[in-house]
Amino acid sequence: MISIGRQNTLSVLRMLPRGAQLDGGRDGEILLPKQYIKDPLEVGDQISVFIYRDSQDRLVATTLTPMAQVGEFAYLNVVDENKHGVFLNWGLPKDIFVPFAEQRTKLEKGRKALVRIYLDDTRRIAASAKIDDFLYDTDENQHFKAGEKVSVMVAGRTDLGVKVIVDHAFWGLIYHSDVFEELRRGDVKTAYIKRLRPDHKLEISLQAPGFKKAVELTDKILEALEAAGGHLPLGDKSDPNAIKQQFGCSKSTFKQAIGSLYKARKIRIEPKAIYLIEA
Repeated sequence: MISIGRQNTLSVLRMLPRGAQLDGGRDGEILLPKQYIKDPLEVGDQISVFIYRDSQDRLVATTLTPMAQVGEFAYLNVVDENKHGVFLNWGLPKDIFVPFAEQRTKLEKGRKALVRIYLDDTRRIAASAKIDDFLYDTDENQHFKAGEKVSVMVAGRTDLGVKVIVDHAFWGLIYHSDVFEELRRGDVKTAYIKRLRPDHKLEISLQAPGFKKAVELTDKILEALEAAGGHLPLGDKSDPNAIKQQFGCSKSTFKQAIGSLYKARKIRIEPKAIYLIEA
């Protein structure tokens, strides 16, 4: 059975002037229109396609990649509306629909909305702005462990920090003290599980845990030194805010990184400056 609203690998049944007829199993044959066929296809070939419904409610295949698939979240532009809801641009010829029943507050044309893509009871692709209905507040079954790499989407801000959606399934929080760059709603970032709290809520960090993040920072420091002619006015006695502004990291991480570079004899350190040592 095909997965509507997601990528599928399907076999070519036959070629027609209008495109390729693909084997959709119990859903029958599905057309891949010829404008989406970039490479030669033959009967029996397999091709990766996205399956959705066209304006006539027929299943159709495309090699275009939407901004999100069923089961995922996206921050999309509201491009139109009617008496039943609004339409969002998600990167396909047919816009995706958000019924009024799936809006917490009225979505307005010209604005953006954070939504989750889902299949309704009739197997039609739609979107919902009621994102809490699709997210777990806690990781009680411990899907994650400290230090694990995850993907996060910025969802909003609280008094404590930045709320993020973790791997399209869980709520997480990045504390203000761990934010070293500008974060905007809809931004997608690689992040790490900082801690699984006793109440099973997820604390998130945008920096790799422990010494690993200092190692990753060393390349950035070397690149910055080379771009600046071999000298930067930052050292282990510099103001933390100046370090944060330059490299988006804490002072302790910066000190670990320049310490590694010093031991490798790649830089010379002064209280408020570092210098590149020529090889």
